[in-house]
Amino acid sequence: SHWIPLINDRTDKDSRLPLILVGNKSDLVEHSSMETILPIMNQYSEIETCVECSAKNLKNISELFYYAQKAVLHPTGPLYSPEEKEMKPSCIKALTRIFKISDLDNDGILNDNELNFFQRTCFNIPLAPQALEDVKNVVRKNMSDGVKDNGLTLKGFLFLHTLFIQRGRHETTWTVLRRFGYDDDLELTQEYLFPLLKIPPDCTTELNHNAYLFLQSVFDKNDNDRDCALSPDELKDLFKVFPYMPWGPDVNNTVCTNEQGWITYQGYLSQWTLTTYLDVQRCLEYLGYLGYSIIQEQESQAAAITITRNKRIDLQKKQTQRSVFRCNVLGVRGSGKSGFLQAFLGRNLAVSSNSYYAISTTYVYGQEKYLLLHKVLPDFEFLSEADLACDVVCLVYDISNPGSFEYCAKVYKKHFLDSKTPCVIIAAKSDLHEARQYYSLSPLDFCRKHKLHPPQLFTCNTDEAPSKDIYTKLTTMAMYPFSLSDLKNSTFWLRASVGATVFAVLGFAMYKALLKQR
Repeated sequence: SHWIPLINDRTDKDSRLPLILVGNKSDLVEHSSMETILPIMNQYSEIETCVECSAKNLKNISELFYYAQKAVLHPTGPLYSPEEKEMKPSCIKALTRIFKISDLDNDGILNDNELNFFQRTCFNIPLAPQALEDVKNVVRKNMSDGVKDNGLTLKGFLFLHTLFIQRGRHETTWTVLRRFGYDDDLELTQEYLFPLLKIPPDCTTELNHNAYLFLQSVFDKNDNDRDCALSPDELKDLFKVFPYMPWGPDVNNTVCTNEQGWITYQGYLSQWTLTTYLDVQRCLEYLGYLGYSIIQEQESQAAAITITRNKRIDLQKKQTQRSVFRCNVLGVRGSGKSGFLQAFLGRNLAVSSNSYYAISTTYVYGQEKYLLLHKVLPDFEFLSEADLACDVVCLVYDISNPGSFEYCAKVYKKHFLDSKTPCVIIAAKSDLHEARQYYSLSPLDFCRKHKLHPPQLFTCNTDEAPSKDIYTKLTTMAMYPFSLSDLKNSTFWLRASVGATVFAVLGFAMYKALLKQR
């Protein structure tokens, strides 16, 4: 009545301080006083345990310090409510996430293989077959729906941990929680969610092969109807292990979807690729929620990330091992940038979107690569380094708007004229009547002057999905920017050579035709 209120008044109410009630000098009495102490323990839930000991004859001294240590390392408070005689909601929430991660086939049951994997992951040893059966029999005796199809259900899993706690085996539940990244407040630790990852300047981040295999397995186990797309319910189920919904409606405008607007398998991997490239810390966090390091048996989810080498070295060596390439799309408002992004996802003019990103796969010489299109705001005077940093640039103008091309010309001359970044001029809305541009040079003459490819005609006003040829060309230019200077120097000779060959062939054909007439 004196010490416990005094301690409680001087400690933070949110951080429950465990107490051990100690009865000293037990050698001086013949009978235990535990019966009179039990009501006090029930009155004060912060009391972890009560120990009667004697310093004179060393009775229960080592046990006292064992329980004190256990109260700190494996406290009951965050896990269990003695008044309610049940686990606390935060503990149930954490164990539910752990169950879902461990349920590798997502059938709502932990089968023997999954239970053994879970046991080995948390305690480094598998369960013997008889021990597995004993565990399931205990659950069967106490819960009618704790075991199903000879596997442990979520209810059975939670019951087992309640039993551990009630029997004083808190360390078992704490070992599981800490293995899955939880701290004493049952929150995922910063060290678990954000492992250290140093990224040198001018390097990019990509997912490696093992990470894609893991994400593929996550997709497969949540694609219940096997239609290679995630319905809203399937997507919601996938993200149940997250504390919040990480993907909003904008994702549907950034990656490929099916006719129903559901994210396809390709779109799903593309979104993960985009997150890794733009915000690798967020990607690490997401992989942490999914339990990547546990399922893949890695030290942390940083093992899922490949840091590419400096782009300058790629240019020097004239080769790259990167898989993701960024294309910044610039142009005045209304020039057709949004349509250009959506066409990459297989959508025509009927589908409108104001998304600033679009990402999908292209194939360059048989190799699958990701092309990331980024629509840059057209404020000419406020283009930042981030707006300009990319692997290839698209300058888009509307052929029907006579004032549209001037912006492209000014941006190129100011930012890319002396840059090693390849540039492509896109003549958008090519289905409309072409207007004469106000700029001093026509788009074609401008490209000739600066040794650029001729303006690429493009329209997304089609009945079918727009062609992807231009996107393959952009990816190729991003992969091989070091060949562009050589190409510029040889363009004239290449044209001359091709022209001479064509002229010779045509001349010979005409000569043969004249002979036949004679």
